[in-house]
Amino acid sequence: MSRFIGAVNEEKPNTVRQRLKEWYEEGKAKKGEKRSTLEVSSCFAPLLMWVISLLPVSIEKMALALDATTIGNKFVVLSINVLLAGCGIPIAWCIVKANEPGSGQPYWQKLIRQLKEAVPTGWTVIVPADRGLYAPWLYQVIVEAGWHPFLRINHQGLVKISPHGQWQPLDALVSAPGQSWSGQVVCFKTNPLACTLLARWDSGYQEPWLVLTDLEPQMADALWYGLRPSTECVYRDLKSDGWQWQNTRLLDPQRAERLWLAMAVATLKDGYAGWRSGKSISSTRFRATSPPTYYL
Repeated sequence: MSRFIGAVNEEKPNTVRQRLKEWYEEGKAKKGEKRSTLEVSSCFAPLLMWVISLLPVSIEKMALALDATTIGNKFVVLSINVLLAGCGIPIAWCIVKANEPGSGQPYWQKLIRQLKEAVPTGWTVIVPADRGLYAPWLYQVIVEAGWHPFLRINHQGLVKISPHGQWQPLDALVSAPGQSWSGQVVCFKTNPLACTLLARWDSGYQEPWLVLTDLEPQMADALWYGLRPSTECVYRDLKSDGWQWQNTRLLDPQRAERLWLAMAVATLKDGYAGWRSGKSISSTRFRATSPPTYYL
């Protein structure tokens, strides 16, 4: 690689090799003059636009999942992952030390705002996230970006089905497997939120899905939340099934963020090669309650 790049740029291979070796470091730690620090966040919007450019032109819907993962007692990674073909690609992330105190709110707000201009006008974006991430401010930030929250909540709490109705337990809406319900509600007596609640309890599961969104009930389906587990593939690809990220010896979060950029691009290229070789990009989809089918 060093010889190839050196030949193209008319540089010595050793010079190129040193630059590649140091690229994830901050500028002052690199050898030579005019060495700069890569600002990873400047790559997030272009990375999402690159993913979008690879999709069939007929696709105008997308799922961006919010999730968090840990690397032992070293790091916590907050990431936004675009879900494609039953798997996912990280397209924006923030890495902090595992023992760092504080809220994730400013990090999520920044990540979402960095991406919102990258989505083409007129596209529908749903944003699934698991129960541990639900917060009223997160719901609002997603709506302000022009996207649609798809946030799962715990079944404890109260809900009001009409503005002047009585509060009732959330778990009363679907009390047994095989039941489903959707409608506009005021959710939670403390910090109430006017939204659409999608509830579904499928046979074989221990508890229901309760999902909050701003979409009209007839325009959304709780089944779409089934896209979110695809984000687990992201971490398997980055860790034990792929790039072995769990074995990193890095200790600096900013350097780790730069390394994630290399892994994200490699994951995208690897995934795209799979799609080109015959794996349908449409194998992950979310379906409207009436035709047509929209693919991710």
